[in-house]
Amino acid sequence: MAYESTVLIVDDEPSARETLEALLFREGYNLVFATNGPGGLELAAKLVPDLILLDVMMPGMDGFEVCRRLRGDPLLAEVPVIMITALEDRDSRLRGIRAGADDFVSKPFDRIELRARVQTITQLNRYRRLLLERAKFEWVVEQADDGYLILLGDEVTYANSQARLYLGLPPSGSGEALEDERDTIAGPFLELARRQYRCEPEEAWATWPEQAAPGSQLPCYLVRPESPTAGTFWLQVDAMEMAAQAGYLVRLRDVTGSVLNQANVWTFQALVSHKLRTPLTIVTGYMAILADDVPESLDAGMATCFKSAHDGIKRLQGEVLDILRYIDAPESLASGPGWCGLGEIPEIVTEINSSLGIELLDVSSEGGDLGDACVPISRRAMELVLWEILENAKKFHPVGSPTVEIGISGTPDGVRLQVSDDGLTLSPDQLARMWVPYYQAERGFSGQVPGIGLGLSMVATLVWRVGGTCRAYSREQGPGVVVELVLPVRKHVEPSEPSD
Repeated sequence: MAYESTVLIVDDEPSARETLEALLFREGYNLVFATNGPGGLELAAKLVPDLILLDVMMPGMDGFEVCRRLRGDPLLAEVPVIMITALEDRDSRLRGIRAGADDFVSKPFDRIELRARVQTITQLNRYRRLLLERAKFEWVVEQADDGYLILLGDEVTYANSQARLYLGLPPSGSGEALEDERDTIAGPFLELARRQYRCEPEEAWATWPEQAAPGSQLPCYLVRPESPTAGTFWLQVDAMEMAAQAGYLVRLRDVTGSVLNQANVWTFQALVSHKLRTPLTIVTGYMAILADDVPESLDAGMATCFKSAHDGIKRLQGEVLDILRYIDAPESLASGPGWCGLGEIPEIVTEINSSLGIELLDVSSEGGDLGDACVPISRRAMELVLWEILENAKKFHPVGSPTVEIGISGTPDGVRLQVSDDGLTLSPDQLARMWVPYYQAERGFSGQVPGIGLGLSMVATLVWRVGGTCRAYSREQGPGVVVELVLPVRKHVEPSEPSD
């Protein structure tokens, strides 16, 4: 929408106001009128106009006094004022200049000259305001904790100090206007980003920058994997289309702290769930047998003790299971220190399957022996990752009894781990969103409570942070889904953590 300059006309004579309205109405101005000095000051304070046309000779408060008061108000001090006067003497003009007038028009005025002066002053005032607002914007952006960029096409035409830091660009020392920064930035945004980061998830970046717009379902991340000298680093990337030009305003927000905080919470929750559920089930089962079949050799007091112990352990189990149900919506995943040998995976899978009751067809590896290769996550983290994938396979199977196959093979980038089940077949949209927190692709089929289903997104978090990739796709033969993780690998197994 075109900007309309607001012109305030202050004149006590109706004929003068009508004349000015007739001259300026068709020029596209927003015309506002006051019939006296106090009324003009009130409207000026309310509207902060682009120009004030002020009559000098008014009863009560004349134009000189009105102008002095305008200049004494910090909000209105810079509003341009044209004084309209019938006084031709030099002293009157000097008095107007001392009061703060910017220009004078003498009555009777030349209509063409008046239009030209109003047009010139409103344009200059608008430009001054734009420069002021731009200076404020640049100051705010330069002080911001987030990185901001302006893209034309995919070319970076502006980057604030924080964005330059994130992308490894040289700092700007000029402090000049945005367009003057263009020559100091070389390369398209994605090219600059990929020098240090991985773009995850791939599905989101495939439609960049549309997918990063507000309201998009798949967030876009730049992930710098862990290294021997630095931890993982996460940037969330948001983009907003700029209507005035074919470009985008991009925000880079450091979410590393949030990701790591969620990681600690999820790790604790997953470990509690994994470690407590099975022992409690075993103890409760044996106590039930003892309580129902007390040996005849025991007296009544001992029988009562067995029954009380059984009731107590059942109550404990109920309390623990309530807690586990509450925390079974994991929010994050932390790898922890250490490496996990590929040869440990079959043992880990066997332990998990014995707890979940999943039928496992095979754990196969390309070339047979897994050798001494290892991946950059701890054994405990590998347990949590596989538990999450296998538990989802069971949870979202139509009858809760999936058949699972696990394959391990080498890739140019490391090692590929594929977990295939015979459960539900998902749509491409569901498969893409299954890595997004709080999205549960199968909840319509399984009846699970909305809000659960964070585990796979946290598996993705772990994989991305160590420089790997993850994806999911439907099986080619029959129903079901394949979850595929690709992780970096090396040929030396460090001592792994105890599995407890």
